[in-house]
Amino acid sequence: MAGADQDSSEHAGLDGARARMRLRVPSVAERVAEELRYQLAEGFLVPGSKLTEATIAEDLGVSRNTVREAFAELAAERLLLRQPNKGVFVATLEAGDIHDVYTVRRAIEVSSIRAGGSPEGIAAVRAAVDEGKRAAAADDNEGLGSANQHFHGAIVALAESNRLNTIMAQILAEMRLYFHKATMNAHFYSDWLQENEQICSALEAGQLERAGDLLLAYLNRSEQQQAAIHGE
Repeated sequence: MAGADQDSSEHAGLDGARARMRLRVPSVAERVAEELRYQLAEGFLVPGSKLTEATIAEDLGVSRNTVREAFAELAAERLLLRQPNKGVFVATLEAGDIHDVYTVRRAIEVSSIRAGGSPEGIAAVRAAVDEGKRAAAADDNEGLGSANQHFHGAIVALAESNRLNTIMAQILAEMRLYFHKATMNAHFYSDWLQENEQICSALEAGQLERAGDLLLAYLNRSEQQQAAIHGE
């Protein structure tokens, strides 16, 4: 009986440890980093712009030490760049990173759409397409850019994987930094809107292989375009 009691106690301890792991709450610094990734992905922070701990700490209602931790996390992801004696700046990504970023995009976006998703997930993809159409009608290029980001984020969200969503958040932030140079062409985002519609329509019709094929071709062309723009 003593052995059984010990085994039960050990199992209870393991279960408690697992519960604590499952219930882990992101730190404040991680939440600040998440907010800054969002601002990068939405185009609010542009390549080369300087970020200050004091300003962000005041805007977000956190300490400067917390912002410093968030900066370190984003610098490790190469979204921010620390320059000694100068400060912290939004990164200007190198052309050599383009193929690596698109390799990740092909892996997670195409597999996500080929697996389909819930009606709610598919509706989110459609909502992003409609958002893009409204922005195009209003001649809102920045709005088009955000709608395009939301479209690709919604595709990955079809997989209902927090890990993939986290990876995609970083990828979207990196992509917006690349796209900043491309958007000197006022029609950059609107050129992709029709293809977003075709991909979404195939997804809604349950034509998952076709949706995946369309998305794969889309990403391949997008990579070629970015490589040309950035001189790779």
